[in-house]
Amino acid sequence: MKFEDEPVPGYPLPILPGHVSPGRLERVLRSGAFAVTSELDPPDSANPQDVYARARVFDGVVDAINATDGSGANCHMSSLAVCALLTRIGYAPVMQISCRDKNRIAIQGDILGGAAMGVCNMLCLSGDGVGNGDHPQAKPVFDLDCMSLLRIACKLRDEHQFESGRKLTHSPRVFFGAAANPFVPPFDWRALRTAKKAAAGAQFIQTQYCYDVPRLREFMRQLADLGLLEGPNKLFVLVGVGPLRSAKAGEWMRTHVPGIHIPDSVIARLAGAENQAAEGRKLCVELIQEIGQIPGVSGVHVMAYRQEQAVAEIIERSGVLAGRVPWSPQRDAQQRIQMETAA
Repeated sequence: MKFEDEPVPGYPLPILPGHVSPGRLERVLRSGAFAVTSELDPPDSANPQDVYARARVFDGVVDAINATDGSGANCHMSSLAVCALLTRIGYAPVMQISCRDKNRIAIQGDILGGAAMGVCNMLCLSGDGVGNGDHPQAKPVFDLDCMSLLRIACKLRDEHQFESGRKLTHSPRVFFGAAANPFVPPFDWRALRTAKKAAAGAQFIQTQYCYDVPRLREFMRQLADLGLLEGPNKLFVLVGVGPLRSAKAGEWMRTHVPGIHIPDSVIARLAGAENQAAEGRKLCVELIQEIGQIPGVSGVHVMAYRQEQAVAEIIERSGVLAGRVPWSPQRDAQQRIQMETAA
């Protein structure tokens, strides 16, 4: 997908009226196209080529790539560093910001630093407790939570000042988002909490894994009743999906990963399949197709931990891009070759 006012393919776009960032993800969402994002598992490495190798598997099928921030309280390359590397060659990252490890001084600095390096999308998260990760002896910070982080981030952008009131000379032009999990109780509270995040400044939401479409339909109905899915302040909802490798993997996830809901019917379907990994990918394709028909859904967020190579196949089989080809470095290289050949 190439925009008419795109100065250099893959690089920031002019900010249109009603938009807050020069980013491609916001442009795609506000255009009404069905957006696709995915998640890059940061490497346990200081080699930038490890980041680029992981990003290339998403070429041509995703509009933005999330860089996780110590997901599960495990240590990896930082989200800010991953995003800085991705923007160097034109990728559109979503920089995740966790409140677990930094106070408001450091977080505000990271928002400015990320924006200065071309990051146009940031996801504000409270963060997992350190007891879940590989450094349980670490001291958690939690100076902020996702709500207060959103308010401070939007103050940087919209009021051109730090939380302290000190003025900025140039504000970060960033599309801010948050997470939601409508699949675990208390169900009625989930939509209300999402509304509070929107009021605090979230403009897009990425949800936890969805394996329960009826529950998602009810959540989307509740958001619509709250007036969040239309108008100039519309909240864009990207529903989390992911392929399950096996019934055993699904059982482990719903038992050990907080906030994961996988119905018994899904586990039974995988257990009865001759090739469980293939059945998991097929199920993911079907879920994306069904989710895409739900009113108010703006896209999907594909989380395929250690199955990233399957993302392109899943998105292509789902047909949700409807012929649209998201930007990638390879796409523009191929276009240049075609133009030179034609000349």
